[in-house]
Amino acid sequence: MKQSTPFADASDAGAAPVITIDGPSGTGKGTIAGLLAAHLGWHLLDSGALYRTLALAARRWNVDLDAGPELGRLAAQVRVRLEGERVRLNGEDVSEAIRTAEAGADASRVAVHADVRAALLGWQRDAAAAPGLVADGRDMGSRVFPDALLKIYLDASPEERAQRRYKQLKDKGMDANLRDLVQALRARDQRDRERSESPLQVPSAGIVVDSTSKSIDEVFTQVRDLAEAALDSAGL
Repeated sequence: MKQSTPFADASDAGAAPVITIDGPSGTGKGTIAGLLAAHLGWHLLDSGALYRTLALAARRWNVDLDAGPELGRLAAQVRVRLEGERVRLNGEDVSEAIRTAEAGADASRVAVHADVRAALLGWQRDAAAAPGLVADGRDMGSRVFPDALLKIYLDASPEERAQRRYKQLKDKGMDANLRDLVQALRARDQRDRERSESPLQVPSAGIVVDSTSKSIDEVFTQVRDLAEAALDSAGL
């Protein structure tokens, strides 16, 4: 298989402003990033989808999730495309398959490897195209786009995040246990924060927005206002 960039407008990389939204799993950063990108008319990068898709590919091709070099080689071989909210792996729509709790846990395991992060770094930076990019992930502001115009760190308590995830799974008709979800989130947070390669952290000059007990509309309004202030300050 031949590597291909998932983004059609990669030639414009680096030519546009970037707003990053980082944070742990379940804070709503994907939803907020999507709303902000739509509001601004910018491109959207869901970096977590890339790691989830690679983890799914590793399961399918029997690659050990703890084998960094092998995962890095796999990342250079598979073809991944982000098409709005849809994700394709070698042409197959895997949008639903990568949104399970298992896929999220697997993504956290593969993301600790330097080989994996190096393989996907170019894909992510290539998404920065005019008129602008909203990038959602865990190290968007700290590593991938350290010079971003605005860096948001979206947070919430593990209990709140587990409750949101529980509702999502139940709404999809999937089995879920709230206590297990809380434990899984705490374990994932610990892995993400303690990994040696691009750990989860508030990026330099990042602004923390706590979404606990806030509605999506309330969080979006706060983030939108921060984005518009940053754009005004930059004369954009």
